[in-house]
Amino acid sequence: MTDRNGLTPYGTLTEPATLTIERLLPGPAERIWAYITDSELRRQWLAAGPMGQEAGSPFELTWRNDELTEPAGERPPGFPAVHSMQGEITEIEPPHRLVITWGSTGGVTFELTPQGEDVLLTIVHRRLGDRSLMLNIAPGWHMHLDILAARLRGEQPEPFWDGWARLRLDYDRRLPA
Repeated sequence: MTDRNGLTPYGTLTEPATLTIERLLPGPAERIWAYITDSELRRQWLAAGPMGQEAGSPFELTWRNDELTEPAGERPPGFPAVHSMQGEITEIEPPHRLVITWGSTGGVTFELTPQGEDVLLTIVHRRLGDRSLMLNIAPGWHMHLDILAARLRGEQPEPFWDGWARLRLDYDRRLPA
C-alpha cells in the first residue's frame, strides 16, 4: 500500500534490526524541524521535553500518549499513562538532520529532505533486535507520524491507542517472525 507520492506509510526493516519509516509532510523544513526539536510542538505528536541544539546535549522525553488525541482510545494493558526516557543528541545539522540516543537501542536519526513545498521526513531507528520491542516501536512511530501529519494539515487524527492497536496487528503480519 502506497500513498499518492508512492511512499508506504509502514515502516520497513532496512537491516534485520533497523526500522525505517518515511512521511511526506507539508513544509518548509524549518517547520518540521520545529515539530521535532521544540518541546511544545513535539508534545502534540510524540513526547515533551526541552532539547538543546548541539551535539552532546542531554534531554529527557516524556510521553503522555493518552493526551495526544481526543479521544485517546483504550490504552493496552502494561502501558503506563506517563513514560520518560533519557537521551543525548549525537549529531545535529538544523534543519536537516538530528541523531539521538534512544534508551537501550542504537538510537534514532531524523532526516529532513525538501521536496518542492513538502518535506520528506525519514526516521531510522537502529538496534531493535527483539521482535516484541519492534512490535511496540513500529506501530508507535507509525501512529505518532500519522498524528504529526494530521496536525500539520489541520486535520483530526485517529485516536492514538485505537490506531496503535490496529497497526500492531498489521506489523505483526509484516515483520519477520
